[in-house]
Amino acid sequence: MASIGVPAEIKQDEQRVALTPDGIRELVSLGMEVRVQEGAGLGAGISDDDFAASGARLVSCEEAWGAHLVVKVKEPQPQEFAYLRPDLVLFTYLHLAAYPDVGRALLEAGTTAVAYETVQLEDGSLPLLAPMSEIAGRLAAQVGARLLEKPQGGRGLLIGGCTGVRPANVVVIGAGTVGWHAARIAAAMDAQVYLLDRSPQRLRELDADRRGRLVTLVSNDALIERLVPDADLLIGAVLLPGGRAPTLVSEELVQRMGAGSVIVDVAIDQGGCIATSRETTHTNPVVTIHGVQHYAVGNMPGAVPFTSTEALVSVTLPYIQVMAGRGLSEAVIDRPELLSGLNTVDGSVCHPGVAKALDVAPRHPMACLR
Repeated sequence: MASIGVPAEIKQDEQRVALTPDGIRELVSLGMEVRVQEGAGLGAGISDDDFAASGARLVSCEEAWGAHLVVKVKEPQPQEFAYLRPDLVLFTYLHLAAYPDVGRALLEAGTTAVAYETVQLEDGSLPLLAPMSEIAGRLAAQVGARLLEKPQGGRGLLIGGCTGVRPANVVVIGAGTVGWHAARIAAAMDAQVYLLDRSPQRLRELDADRRGRLVTLVSNDALIERLVPDADLLIGAVLLPGGRAPTLVSEELVQRMGAGSVIVDVAIDQGGCIATSRETTHTNPVVTIHGVQHYAVGNMPGAVPFTSTEALVSVTLPYIQVMAGRGLSEAVIDRPELLSGLNTVDGSVCHPGVAKALDVAPRHPMACLR
């Protein structure tokens, strides 16, 4: 019988869980054993009784990690490295470009690791990253609006302004899922929004749904240098699948921003795209550098664990079913996009972006699976 383990998340302030009772019920109906660590769902509002009623076995941390397929939300923390082993398949968000120590631990243990964020369809879309990107983008505008308030350390600016008073200038760099949703929410709050992306085609696609004070612009260095100093809220939303995010805003540009302005760097889990960004936590989410508030929480959707857990499981469950039911080598036949999700196998890196970030030579994923 295939065994699936769901450990409790231990990254600071992480309240999500990798499976819901409905998802577990479906897996159990297919003859699979699901082991859930006691207390794993409490942060997302799911009790142990809920999990037990769905057919899961409530187990210790060690037993959850002892399953052949372990599904998580966030990358293993240092205290979890001891659970990594050669016969383990780990399915979770990894972001190894930002967390090279995790990459080294996976390689040393010989663990097979499939990253949600690099599973990529033929059209280039990232189906397992999309729901969390949508949530993070919406949160970015929401958080930025709050941090502009004076009691929160901001310049005392209402993001949408009011009659006779200008709204906030919001600059969003990157028009992927994160950037588009951040821009839409900020525009819906009546901010003046500038959405930048290097792809004219992407901006053309988005223009059909453009509303409010939202301007789309083809990005370049000179444009960023002109817009950033006048930004009240700057949102970094750049993504290179598997790789480290490029630094698009220099420290000198941050120094030119007004006192009490705000940066939300959503790209921080890929290293960040703002030179002054450093990863923060939900407990201590903001640091002020050069008079500018920086919000760079590495697991932003963890702030809304109920919504995030439901959204995540809705897209990961079909992949869990096929990997647990048929094994990874056969699963890639039905779901070839899993090959791009394969980050490490038997001490080798199988994703070119991850390999570049970790400065190692990549192997072709099919060669790794043989």
